[in-house]
Amino acid sequence: MSRVIEPGDPAALTTFAGLTPLEIWDLLHSTAPGLERWSTRLPHVDPARDLDRAHAAGGRFIIPGDDEWPDQLEVLTDAGQQSRRGGVPFGLWVRGTPNLRELLANSVAIVGARACSSYGEHTAAELAAGLGDHGTAVVSGGAYGIDAAAHRGALASSGTTIAVLACGVDVSYPKRNSALFDRIAAEGLLLSELPPGCSPTKLRFLARNRLIAAATLGTVVVEAAIRSGALNSAGWAEQCGRAVLAVPGAVTSRMSEGAHLLIRERNATLATSVADILEAISPLGEHLTTYPHAAPTPIDALDHDLRRTLDAVPVLRPAPAHRIAITAGLDLATVQECLETLDQAHLIEYTPTGWHLTRQTPDL
Repeated sequence: MSRVIEPGDPAALTTFAGLTPLEIWDLLHSTAPGLERWSTRLPHVDPARDLDRAHAAGGRFIIPGDDEWPDQLEVLTDAGQQSRRGGVPFGLWVRGTPNLRELLANSVAIVGARACSSYGEHTAAELAAGLGDHGTAVVSGGAYGIDAAAHRGALASSGTTIAVLACGVDVSYPKRNSALFDRIAAEGLLLSELPPGCSPTKLRFLARNRLIAAATLGTVVVEAAIRSGALNSAGWAEQCGRAVLAVPGAVTSRMSEGAHLLIRERNATLATSVADILEAISPLGEHLTTYPHAAPTPIDALDHDLRRTLDAVPVLRPAPAHRIAITAGLDLATVQECLETLDQAHLIEYTPTGWHLTRQTPDL
């Protein structure tokens, strides 16, 4: 059926609703009306050949109920449809040695533009490497740009990665990523709903996106145009109840318009670090992000009068105490006491012509 029925075909979802795979297979071989769109492929189906071809490439076929099957994909049963695709796959073709279910149990999708900027490529790789160092598998689509950067970043760390393809696991598309796919297959996994030898189409890419979103704990969008496959993946993540995150970019960059749209109008979590991602995909109270703060300085502990006095002390040209008192708006006795305290803290120093700041005095 993985060769006869297109991934996520909404007509198949309606026609075969409530039937088991064996019942669907028997129905396809019957003369029942309305099945012509699928029955034309039946004469070309050779399951044994497909399994042999997958095995030759180091692949295997798994179905619901297998120990390796990721149960989280069942969310697609109730996730509805998007871009004329939907539903749980009949099975998955997997190439690589790790256990698919175990890898996906702690995984994050990183997706984005093919024609990305150097900023987006660097950010995707850094986030993927950081997630890998935390034991989180990185899932993406194997395309040029952000996808490839995410895969390479994960491979460069101590983690692993999964490429979800819109073609057979024995097909390298795009061709220039062949070496990358071989390395992913050696260290991670290649995954597809399509049997060996299948080529990609636009609808197959859209169907692939639902698997990326449903299989992972969250989807991070790094650079995406307003109309893009990355936003389609984010939409699937929303419909599957998964975390959606977006990396901000330059306001002048068209490749960041989609990410900014997700943050502004679709409640995506702004992601600027691995910590942001881990917090979003973790149970409440775990991996809480510690927001950055400026390093404390000696000035932070000064009281009001000391700060006013210090603010009135000149940088270069020394001034006497009475001039500093006038500038600070304080009485002379208070200023003299403050000057002595500031001198002991090595924030100011005295010269024959008056007081001035020391070189090591931090900015106010």
